[in-house]
Amino acid sequence: MARYLGRRLLQAVGVLWAAYTVSFLVLYALPADPVQLLAGADANDITAEQLAELKARFGLDQPLIVQYFTQLWNVLRGDLGDSIVTGRPVTQILGEAIPPTVQIAAVGFILAVIVGGGIAFFATFTRSRTLGDFLVGLPPLGVAVPSFWLGLLLIQWFSFSLQIFPAVGDGGPLAIVLPAITLAIPTGATIAQLLTKSLDTTLREPYIDTAWAKGARRSRVHLRHALRNAGLPALTMTGLVIGQLLSGTVVTETVFSRPGVGRVTAAAVQQQDIPVVQGVVLFAATVFVVANLAVDLVYPLLDPRIVLSEAPRRRSRAKTGPSAGTDAAPAVETESRVLEPAGGVR
Repeated sequence: MARYLGRRLLQAVGVLWAAYTVSFLVLYALPADPVQLLAGADANDITAEQLAELKARFGLDQPLIVQYFTQLWNVLRGDLGDSIVTGRPVTQILGEAIPPTVQIAAVGFILAVIVGGGIAFFATFTRSRTLGDFLVGLPPLGVAVPSFWLGLLLIQWFSFSLQIFPAVGDGGPLAIVLPAITLAIPTGATIAQLLTKSLDTTLREPYIDTAWAKGARRSRVHLRHALRNAGLPALTMTGLVIGQLLSGTVVTETVFSRPGVGRVTAAAVQQQDIPVVQGVVLFAATVFVVANLAVDLVYPLLDPRIVLSEAPRRRSRAKTGPSAGTDAAPAVETESRVLEPAGGVR
């Protein structure tokens, strides 16, 4: 496990480096000049010397390769630089924007898991074909609905008509509800689609037939035998789901006029504020990497028979030693993962 964790951490570092490098190259390939955008309408009144001074202030007068390694070294030291537009440190801007985003993303993720998992469970559990078909048809509708239209619809119903929740802002817990629902519906629909398909496939496995033959109750078959195995593919989607939540905050925070990473990202891209955009990219990549690493570590907890072992590799290497016979099998150089049903009947 220590070696496995070490390899995963090295991969995580590689992903973060790649995300930073790609964002750097893409942003610097844009035709617009950040200093010109900063000058705005007064750009014609600024002399060439003043523009050169602004570029030197932000290090934009250096060759591209020098800028890259200088900024990369600063990032390794925890310095994400200063915003070209506001002059504030990027870490301070992100520190203020992350908490509001985490609030609606966390509530949205919880709602998505509850609603998506509930739809998948009852769609495969019910004996009514009509109800099952209706529940199976809900996730594609949730995926197809545009987030901005859904947010505006929720504002119209629950803010203007019923006057239950505030329409905009971040004043109190009630202001989190509508943005969280807007994020939860497409995410929960994705979870429901995958989990429904996985449950439907798992319920056809031979060990499920054995459970039925031994007289297990319907709820026990679903919860203990089927759901644990069917939930593994859905768990694998956690990293992508979190990425979907982060990307959804751009639209959601704009519709509900909430501060957060989404609005910071939209403003930074529009103004070509390179340090802020790169800071957001690093934050999103870090969340994605941490989520996927956590999923890999949770797998053995859900199913102890999912084994990450070095033993098959050692045994195969031993067979190819000097004392091995002529018919020895070649060494297996890849890590072995053994999968068996978690809900098998004993």
